[in-house]
Amino acid sequence: MDKLQTIQEVIAFVNEHSLAFIYVSQEDCSVCHALRPKLIELLKSYPKIELREVEADKVKAISAEYLIFSAPTFLFFVDGKEYIREGKFVQFKKLANALEKIYSFEENKV
Repeated sequence: MDKLQTIQEVIAFVNEHSLAFIYVSQEDCSVCHALRPKLIELLKSYPKIELREVEADKVKAISAEYLIFSAPTFLFFVDGKEYIREGKFVQFKKLANALEKIYSFEENKV
């Protein structure tokens, strides 16, 4: 998974991709390291969703820009608007259901 290094890269990524998923982590976060492979595996089912990681301890402005207070945090944007926000204890079944609804709707748009 590619990493975004600045808040400007994060904002540009969200604005340039119609389906943008940001995984906010921290280097010393064991939960972050455990959820990362699960998220990558889940998103393999949705090839049009672009995924990037942001390390909150390196890109400190992410907290202020997106009101993130803990890691891990999952942010999913559709056309620049936040649609899904999950943090800490992510329920992957619930996340998968929400992504499926949005993804199928986006695929059927004309």
